[in-house]
Amino acid sequence: MKSLKVYVLVYLVFLYAPIFLLPLFAFNSSTIIAFPLESFTTEWFTALGGIKEMHGAVINSLQIAVTSAVLATMFGIFAAMAATRYPFPGQKGIMGFIMLPLVLPEIIVAVSLLVVILRLGMSPGAWSVVAGHTLICTPFAIAILQSAFAALDPSLEEAAYDLGETRVSTFRRVTLPLVMPGIISALLISFTISMDEFIIAFFLTGSDPTLPVYLFSMLRFPRLLPAVMALGTILVVLSIILITFAEIMRRRGIARAGKTDTGGFL
Repeated sequence: MKSLKVYVLVYLVFLYAPIFLLPLFAFNSSTIIAFPLESFTTEWFTALGGIKEMHGAVINSLQIAVTSAVLATMFGIFAAMAATRYPFPGQKGIMGFIMLPLVLPEIIVAVSLLVVILRLGMSPGAWSVVAGHTLICTPFAIAILQSAFAALDPSLEEAAYDLGETRVSTFRRVTLPLVMPGIISALLISFTISMDEFIIAFFLTGSDPTLPVYLFSMLRFPRLLPAVMALGTILVVLSIILITFAEIMRRRGIARAGKTDTGGFL
């Protein structure tokens, strides 16, 4: 047991040490990413305001992430409802096929989408990145929303039917409010995944790169590396906040339904 604890500790240090190094170099006055550190400074965070190309990449990433998150969550709602409320022939196989992007290497997905787009005679761009991100985010949204719909007591919907509500009004006035924490959680997780994704964006982006692709291009200029570290620090903090909030909403939804929490992202 002791050796297992040591292994887990070493694994966590190996996994998260690069993330903890980001703020160290982001607040270091030297332009060289190496030890020993020189002195504390915030000039690299201030310098981010003067990099206009980065601002465009941020806006492009935000637009793609919001669109992808909304689409993935909508598809997730439909799939989760179908899987938990309406049994149909071949349900397990179909749901397994939908969840397949979870285990497929992203580079395979990216190259496949690029080949299809080029064979159709179209040019890659923001729309193709949205399509790719929606494809990989939808399984995550389904996984979250399935637990939200499974925790929802069907008798609440049946009671609404008995009181004269239609299926549409029952979904809008009963089902949707009760699963709203799961929907918010799915939105936030999908947004975070899309915002941070690099491989699909690298293959499918057009003339307007996303933020991860732009940051990759900045690595060719050593003098800009500290600014990259500063931006990376900001993105890590925002990602942790979003994922934490998503987990809080997921747990709140399960607690509201009176079900037992079987685990989540945190």
